[in-house]
Amino acid sequence: MELTIIRILVLVFSVVVHEYAHGWAAWRLGDNTARDSGRLTLNPLPHLDPVGSILVPLVLSFTNSIMLGWAKPVPVMVGKLNNPRDDHPKVAAAGPASNLLIALVAAILLGLMLRFGGGMTAIAQAQGAGEPSLHVFLFQLLRTAIFINVVLAMFNLLPLPPLDGSWILIRFLSPAAQASYLQLHRYGMFLVIGFLLLIRYTPFGGVVESGLMGVVRPFFELSLSIAGLGAG
Repeated sequence: MELTIIRILVLVFSVVVHEYAHGWAAWRLGDNTARDSGRLTLNPLPHLDPVGSILVPLVLSFTNSIMLGWAKPVPVMVGKLNNPRDDHPKVAAAGPASNLLIALVAAILLGLMLRFGGGMTAIAQAQGAGEPSLHVFLFQLLRTAIFINVVLAMFNLLPLPPLDGSWILIRFLSPAAQASYLQLHRYGMFLVIGFLLLIRYTPFGGVVESGLMGVVRPFFELSLSIAGLGAG
């Protein structure tokens, strides 16, 4: 139960930062819509979606699935951006970039905690004692923050409407291809749900998991390196 709570808290924080990053990038690039609508804040309340931020993560956690979720999308008026064609993909990329930054900070903090907090031995001893431990809590929190934020970043970079990756891809399509691709947005949630079902119930899920671990691994290797536990 403690791990479930940690996972949900990390997810909520991460999706809030993700949406804030979209709004901040849009504001810096000329669109004040997020700021004017009260969404340029790290206060989670304006961002939370009861289904995407609470219900879905709970279900996924109890079914031992990859933790995913979402917050209410930050409003962006593309026409207000300084250079809509080039700036909109930057706004889209800001969300996943913020998640990778969180994962990087968590990896550094995890490495420092292992280096100066007694290392894995202290964590193993605390876990064996079965008593509440700040070491174990921080270890689980930071490890979860790395994994969940990498998952969020990679998931949102998929070129599936309405995910961020779709808006990045559009920048590089011809006008005719853009028009056709934009038609897919009406089926966006069906495409996303179909993808989730595909990775949950078919062997394709193993391929996706292997790919995710390939991205996650360098973050944990950085932690071990900082802790002085690297292979080298």
